[in-house]
Order: sequence, then C-alpha cells, then structure tokens
Amino acid sequence: MKRSRNEVSRWRMLRQAQRRRSQWVEAQSRTYRHLTRLRHLQLKQQRRSLLFSVTAYGI
Repeated sequence: MKRSRNEVSRWRMLRQAQRRRSQWVEAQSRTYRHLTRLRHLQLKQQRRSLLFSVTAYGI
C-alpha cells in the first residue's frame, strides 16, 4: 500500500524526534554516571584520609 507524502513525512518526523529523545536520555545518564563516579571517588578519598589520620596519629 502506497503511503501519502504527508504520512511519510509525519512518520519520519516521529522517528527523528524519538531518536533525539533517546540520545538526550543517553547523554543525561552518561553525565549522571560521570558525576556519581566523581562523588564516589571523593568519598573514597575522604575515608582513606580519615583512616590514615587514625592510624598515623592514633586519634
């Protein structure tokens, strides 16, 4: 069955919008992952420094 030009363009636009949305979501999760990694590293470093001060100075 042949599709009308309007139908085809509407379908293309929907697909494009969907693709854009999914790429945006993916980028957001990538950014969020990056931030959580940084936060985790910071916490790890704080814990390590606390452990060092406890063992080194016997606090």
